[in-house]
Amino acid sequence: MDRLWTPWRMEYLTSEKPADCVLCRSLTGEDVANHVVHRGAHSFIILNLYPYNNGHIMVVPNRHVASLELLSPDELLSLMQMVNLGLAALRNSMSPEGFNIGVNLGKAAGAGIDAHVHVHIVPRWQGDTNFMPILADTRVIPESLPDTRLRLARAVQAVLGANSEEEADIDEDRRV
Repeated sequence: MDRLWTPWRMEYLTSEKPADCVLCRSLTGEDVANHVVHRGAHSFIILNLYPYNNGHIMVVPNRHVASLELLSPDELLSLMQMVNLGLAALRNSMSPEGFNIGVNLGKAAGAGIDAHVHVHIVPRWQGDTNFMPILADTRVIPESLPDTRLRLARAVQAVLGANSEEEADIDEDRRV
């Protein structure tokens, strides 16, 4: 029998989960260490630490709320604009053939972080599913999180540079 070792997952599986919100913690600190791809006035894009596929990102409002209807109109608009930005960056840098986009509201709906609403964007390719998740309970992710973060941060900058001056309020030192 062949084995595929994923020792980095054991820390997550056996560790005590923090009492504070991991997404709120990502609002402060260094983008590279927190896997933040891009920050906006009301929301940000971050890599999923335990991705379903390479390039799995989450779009998160800056304000800690549990559901979409608790967001202000400006926050909701920002969230959806950030989803579009994430889609464009993924298309331009990874050429996926499709996407799964979704919001899990509440534990019963599968939310791993149910107190801070976020939108998942999972890039998909024909044939990207295989026997590994079913037989080995393991996903194969071909690129490291730091490499994916850098690739997507550069793609976001390229999209913003091509479309407008939207990134003018972003701190230059924190972007890449």
